[in-house]
This record gives sequence, structure tokens and C-alpha cells, in this order.
Amino acid sequence: MQTNASEKQPVRVTILSRSYTLLASGDTREVEEVAASVNDLMLSIAGKAPNADSTRIAVLACLHLADKLRTLERDLNLLRARVDQKSEEFAGMLEQVLASAGEP
Repeated sequence: MQTNASEKQPVRVTILSRSYTLLASGDTREVEEVAASVNDLMLSIAGKAPNADSTRIAVLACLHLADKLRTLERDLNLLRARVDQKSEEFAGMLEQVLASAGEP
């Protein structure tokens, strides 16, 4: 039975030994994979800071993910700038080729 992409399905995940039921549209495996990744990160942080409570662990995980996101956004912006520059260079080269092809 296929479900409509706009329908949300409950997905049960465990993060830091706590169970959560999330509503997910689309592939529920993606939600499970993201939750597993967050769980792994939080367990890693908990292992390095054994006296930290779950709130502190969650905040540290958020800071880690925010830093990772910021780095990826910066890399994406640099890549976009390079693509734009190369597009301009290729457009200029194409204009030169077309101009020289039009000359007798």
C-alpha cells in the first residue's frame, strides 16, 4: 500500500535512551537515519562528558551541528561563486567562438 507523500506517518526513534514518536512525510528510513546520527553524536558527547545532563548534551550536539551547517553553507557559497565565475568565463569564450565563426 502506497501512501500519499503529504501524509505523515509516525516513526518511533530512540535518542539518548529516550523514545520519541515523530511524524514524518516521505521515507521514514530517512528520519530513522537522522535520529540514529543524532543519537550517535549525543552518545559520543556523553562519553566525553559523563557528568553532563541530557540538556547540556543536547545543547552541545546542537552547537556541533550548527557549526557543521555553517561550514557547509560557507563551502556551498564558495562553490556557487566558483560556478558563477566559470559560467561567465564560458559565456565569454562562447561569444568569442560565435563571433569568430560569423566572420568570413
